[in-house]
Amino acid sequence: MDFLPLVQRERLLAVALDVAFPAGARLFDEGGEADRFWLLRSGEVALDICVPGRHPEALVETLGAGQLLGWSWIRPPYRWDLGARAVTAVEAVEFPAGDILALCAADPELGYALMRRFTAVVAERLQGTRIRLLDLYAPHASGPP
Repeated sequence: MDFLPLVQRERLLAVALDVAFPAGARLFDEGGEADRFWLLRSGEVALDICVPGRHPEALVETLGAGQLLGWSWIRPPYRWDLGARAVTAVEAVEFPAGDILALCAADPELGYALMRRFTAVVAERLQGTRIRLLDLYAPHASGPP
């Protein structure tokens, strides 16, 4: 959150909680209520998606220290688009969505800064997904079929 001025960081941290999850813990499930997000301090979290007839869930991406986890809290219907599981023990800072949305409403500059940051995260992850899909579906041989 060092992209924010000190006063805004302090407002965010005033509602934040330090949390820890053991390896294997489920942080949230696809379709569940998205009411928080995290800044990962250490450990790894796997994002996954439910594929009918397949268990465990299909891995989408793995996140680590310094990365933001969870953006579904930003927009209605406030439901997780993916699921998340701690691959290793995880330490994080947890931000309750209701408190953050209230801070953003009271301080539009803070809201704008957070939306810009989360938009950048979404764009980066979508680009990564695009590249993985190209790797998965691109032809492996060159020349005519």
